[in-house]
Amino acid sequence: MNKSITLGSTNITVNKNGFGALPIQRISDEAAVKLIQKAYQAGITFFDTARGYSDSEHKLGLATKNFRKNFFIATKTPSSTPEGFWKDLETSLAELQTDYIDIYQFHNPEVCPKPGDGSGLYECMLEAKAQGKIHHIGITNHRLSVAVEAISSGLYETLQFPFCYLATEKDIALVTACKEHNMGFIAMKSLSGGLINNSAAAYAYADQFDNVLPIWGVQRESELDEFISYIANPPVMDNALSQIIESDRKELLGDFCRGCGYCMPCPAGIEINNCARMSLLIRRSPSDKQLTPEAQAKMMKIKDCLHCNKCKSKCPYGLDTPALLEKNLKDYEEILNGKEF
Repeated sequence: MNKSITLGSTNITVNKNGFGALPIQRISDEAAVKLIQKAYQAGITFFDTARGYSDSEHKLGLATKNFRKNFFIATKTPSSTPEGFWKDLETSLAELQTDYIDIYQFHNPEVCPKPGDGSGLYECMLEAKAQGKIHHIGITNHRLSVAVEAISSGLYETLQFPFCYLATEKDIALVTACKEHNMGFIAMKSLSGGLINNSAAAYAYADQFDNVLPIWGVQRESELDEFISYIANPPVMDNALSQIIESDRKELLGDFCRGCGYCMPCPAGIEINNCARMSLLIRRSPSDKQLTPEAQAKMMKIKDCLHCNKCKSKCPYGLDTPALLEKNLKDYEEILNGKEF
């Protein structure tokens, strides 16, 4: 059973398995090309990347330059100026080795760009579309208020927002609103940045929403193989998967770091987006890599926290990040002392 989804008014119809290309920046060109081409040959035809994902666009371009018209690329610009917008767009086109981008997205802007707002950004999108360099206009965000504004504005064809089985009622309301406005919903963080470790449960949850396209962050071939297997045999929500979801929601809902990284950089050099959720990661996905001398050194950097609260002010989820860091360091030291997972 090959499940497909159409993204709102875009007429982009793809398998309900999107390829999130952020993690491929951590692997070699050769490994990335192999993963991307294997995904494409298996039937995955939606690939999401960003100008901000270091060499992700470059690797995607290497892998897909010979079959460009048979799949869809979504990428993003974080720029806040027209000059930066055009520079990002031209760079993305060159890196991706293509002359057009299917969905071009504003990357987590603090406000929702609109015509006449003085920034000139939305006007740039319209001009790029008129030139044929982009086909559809999208926006990504972690802020509920910006997402709500983007939907109600009628200016955007797609919204990309965190969505998984840890979703709140407000998150689900966004999905419903997108459907009502015939706007595509692209689900990032479908595995909650690695905290969800049952991909079948994650897939089955997302599959309950016929307008949600989950994009899975893929770095290893074993991970890709799981999602490829779901093309022919999609997981169906049953009692066992429901129990897994219920258990995870009890453990994880509330004040936990999603690992989005918008709190970075830290003036004290703390790797906040990993350190602030280490106690959850180490208990849910135990790995010796989380206890190496290098990992320990990163965690001990928490003691250098300046309590400047810059991270707290930038967190789109309103978390008390310094308090989370302190809690995670305490838990980590207890794990080190007891060597318990």
